[in-house]
Amino acid sequence: MNWKEITTIEEWNGVLDKSSERGQMILKHSTSCPVSANALREYEDYLKSNPNQNVDYNLVKVIESRPVSNQIAEDINVKHESPQMIYIQNKSKYWATSHWSVTKAHLTAVLE
Repeated sequence: MNWKEITTIEEWNGVLDKSSERGQMILKHSTSCPVSANALREYEDYLKSNPNQNVDYNLVKVIESRPVSNQIAEDINVKHESPQMIYIQNKSKYWATSHWSVTKAHLTAVLE
């Protein structure tokens, strides 16, 4: 299973709307940060294992897609951090974590 990159506000709005039907996991990733690089590896390791099939997996590059990153923080009322993992259900934040807490084990515990 792979993640889908969100690069526009319109794509973000689609993900937010879809969260009413199925869970949406989002990794806010900085392409210039080693902690974020580790979080991306953990996310991809989770997706290579046995990920929850009832969830869509997304990624936002916070430097390249800053307006999208800011809109997410505003729409679901979560302080921006990077790296940051956010799980959305019914158009609102259900769970979020950041930095070194973005791990395969943590994702597994939340999603299984």
